[in-house]
Amino acid sequence: MKRLLSAVVALFAALCMYAVEDEYRPVTAAYTLEVGTSHLSDTYLTPLKYKGLSIGLGYERMQAMKFSPEKWVMQLSGRLGVNRAENPARNAVMWDLDLDLSWGMMRRWSIKSISGLQLYGGGATLLDVGALYLARNGNNPVSAKAAWTVGVSGMAVYNFKISRLPVCLRYQAVLPVTGAFFSPDYGELYYEIYLGNHAGLAHAAWWGNYFRLNNLLTADLRLGATNLRLGYRANILSTKVNNIVSREIIHSFVVGVSGEWLSVQRSGTISPTAKIISAMY
Repeated sequence: MKRLLSAVVALFAALCMYAVEDEYRPVTAAYTLEVGTSHLSDTYLTPLKYKGLSIGLGYERMQAMKFSPEKWVMQLSGRLGVNRAENPARNAVMWDLDLDLSWGMMRRWSIKSISGLQLYGGGATLLDVGALYLARNGNNPVSAKAAWTVGVSGMAVYNFKISRLPVCLRYQAVLPVTGAFFSPDYGELYYEIYLGNHAGLAHAAWWGNYFRLNNLLTADLRLGATNLRLGYRANILSTKVNNIVSREIIHSFVVGVSGEWLSVQRSGTISPTAKIISAMY
């Protein structure tokens, strides 16, 4: 009986090892440059609306999860953006620096009735920090931004071909639902905060005082080992607390490179029967 039990355990372990070795989850990564327009306003600094240029650098990493890889996908992304905007008279310049980081996990559904179409839905957590700088405000030229939120993420991916060229078309929207964000009182100097006035700086975020919607549309032209990514991003941020209203609207053209990277064993070979589970392609 003991020998039979040992044989069953050994066989089960061998099957598990074989399944793990024959299942690969490549990392889908992309590096992008974003150029577009910015629309900024912050009543802590000025009642005027500023318009100008937006430039950003982005990174994205996606991979099927180790558990249930065909159904669950992880996404990590980051963006560093710089905006330069002018007032309506074009005699003052406002600078805006933003760093956005997000991590999320989504459930994937393959639509059998439409070949190549996949739908994703899940949650994400976001960390946003940055600052606005307006030089003409001599006493208080900076408005700091910081927020941590959790929300929902949805994505549609469609893989098809244009002649012989494989194309991956993707649309994704991320919408924070709740969290916390930073804001001083109206007219409160940052020097007062430095001296110890820390009351009322953190605020619970909900759609009534903090609304953000990040839309991303991309098309990956799969030219070979490296893909050309083209796309469009629209990022909308609106906050209202302590009689301070802040708006940030970014429209950007996206261009970059993407591809899949696969870690293999030291032998450097993949079994012909191996199963490759891509996060998006």
